[in-house]
Amino acid sequence: MRRRTGVTLAASVLMVAAGCGLTSGSPMVDDVVPGTIGKGRPLEGADLTITSKEFTEQLILGAIMGIAFQAAGAEVLDRTGIQGSVGTRAAVENGDADATYEYTGTAWITYLGNTKPIPDPRQQWEAVRDADVRNDITWLPPAPMNNTYALAMNQANHKKYGTNTLSEVAELSKSDPGAVTLCVEGEFANRADGLPGLEKAYGMDIPAGNITQMDTGIIYTQTAKGACAYGEVYTTDGRIKSMNLVVMEDDKKFFPNYNAAPMVRTATLDEWPAIASVLAPVTKALTNDVARSLNAKVDVDGEDPHQVALDWMVEKGFVREG
Repeated sequence: MRRRTGVTLAASVLMVAAGCGLTSGSPMVDDVVPGTIGKGRPLEGADLTITSKEFTEQLILGAIMGIAFQAAGAEVLDRTGIQGSVGTRAAVENGDADATYEYTGTAWITYLGNTKPIPDPRQQWEAVRDADVRNDITWLPPAPMNNTYALAMNQANHKKYGTNTLSEVAELSKSDPGAVTLCVEGEFANRADGLPGLEKAYGMDIPAGNITQMDTGIIYTQTAKGACAYGEVYTTDGRIKSMNLVVMEDDKKFFPNYNAAPMVRTATLDEWPAIASVLAPVTKALTNDVARSLNAKVDVDGEDPHQVALDWMVEKGFVREG
């Protein structure tokens, strides 16, 4: 399952545990009109239900999608905030929802049952797109944003050690073993696509005494304080920006790609093909920097995810307020 970058919940969404069926939702009522997207209101007459998982980034992405659909003329039912990846996927598969922003790595590994990620992000998306055809699901082109694992350090340690890539971290672990101290989650410390695989891929052998396991939120604060030289982070987390952390480049492309992309019921897309053109420019604009900035507005500044999404859509000119 995709990992969390926040804990904000959408209170309007309830789920029936048996079968993951959605039982409620609320209409989106944003007063928006077309900007650079939705001209001619090509979704006029459509009743579309959007969904998302419960963490901050997903709530923002769900709102972005719903706002885009409204500007293009659709009536939108908001069923964002489902707890967990499996329930969100089930909602789209069984017709309780029409579309969501999902992550390519989650689909490839969690939904489609593969164990080995595809290093090239475009090829990963294409593989997911082709495999999901049989499930009546269409994947539209992905965003540049890639919410995957990374190691990061504070500015003082970056100046001290000068590492910018994971290969350089590996070299430092050999030349100065005591320098590479890590703050990580327990799950990351034991997952094949976490620390064990990372050490193998980069030829690291970090002593157990140099590794401290802790909760996600504490990792960011401890890394910012310099209590550990490197902390496990998620690449689109807003705290990277707010705490001025430096992310190490995964130069050997070890970590799976988790690019966000619209996942749409094929039947819905067949009926309303304009969904693709409405979402395309919005998705293209979603970079890691954009995601970090939007996530920080919620997780750091305490703003409402839906309002953050609306402000961004208006700022970018995608929609105008009516």
